[in-house]
Amino acid sequence: MFVFDAIAHRLKRGCETMAYPHGPAPVLPDRHGGALRVDAAKCTEGCDACVPVCPTQAIVRTVGQPVALDLGRCVFCAACVEVCPGGAITQTGDHRMAVRRRADLVLGGPGLEQVRLAAALDEKLRRLLGRSLRLRQVSAGGCAACEADTNVLGTIGWDLGRFGIQFVASPRHADGLLITGPVTRAMELALRKTWDAVPGPKIVIAVGACAIAGGPFVGHKEVRDGADSMVPVDLYIPGCPPHPVTILDGLLRVLDRLEGSDGRS
Repeated sequence: MFVFDAIAHRLKRGCETMAYPHGPAPVLPDRHGGALRVDAAKCTEGCDACVPVCPTQAIVRTVGQPVALDLGRCVFCAACVEVCPGGAITQTGDHRMAVRRRADLVLGGPGLEQVRLAAALDEKLRRLLGRSLRLRQVSAGGCAACEADTNVLGTIGWDLGRFGIQFVASPRHADGLLITGPVTRAMELALRKTWDAVPGPKIVIAVGACAIAGGPFVGHKEVRDGADSMVPVDLYIPGCPPHPVTILDGLLRVLDRLEGSDGRS
C-alpha cells in the first residue's frame, strides 16, 4: 500500500526539474541584484563616493579617468549603487556573468559597461570532452556559501546531471577542477596535488569572488588572492556567492550549450 501511495504522490507532483535553459531563467531574489552595469558617462566630475564604501577595493577612479569596477573582486553588497549620486552603477537583475578572461570582469570604460560573456571552449577540447563534463570540486578555504550554491545544482530542481555535468570524488576521474575559496596557504599543497592528478587536457573554473580575487580576504597574508595564482583558470564565475543559475549558465557556455553567438539570445 505504501508503494502505491508513494507513486500516486509522485505523479501528482509531476516533473519538478526546471526547464532552463529552454524555458525562462529563474528570477533572482531582490537581495541578489544580479550583474552590475557601469555607465561611466553618468559619473559626476570629481565624484568618488563609491570608492571608499567598497569593502574589497573593487572600485577605483583615478583623476581624469572613468570609474572602473572589478566584478571579480565585487561581493555584490550594493553599497556603491546606494551612494552613487548619478546612477552610474546599477543592478541589472541579470544572472549571466561568467567570462573566460579575467580582464572581461573589469567594467567602466567605453564599451565595457557590462561583462563580455564567456565563449565556448575550443572545438578540439569540446570534442575530447564529448557531451559530458566531470569536475572535482576543491574548497580552497571557502566559507561554504559558494559550495552550497554549487551543491544545489545537484538537486531535483536543477538536475545538473541531465547536461552530462557531474562532480566526482577523485581528480583522476575528472576533466577539470571547480575551485571555491581564496586559496589559503594551508590549501596550496592540496590544490596543487589535485591539479596534478587531473589528466590532461583539463580545465579550471573559479567560482565566487574569493576564488577569483580573494574576496573579502584580498591582500591578507594567509591567502593567495584567488585560484589563478596557482593554476590556469579557464572560466570565472563572479558572485558572493553566485546564484546557482549563474554557475549553471557559465558551465553551459563553455560547453556551447546556449544559443546565440554572445549567449544573450
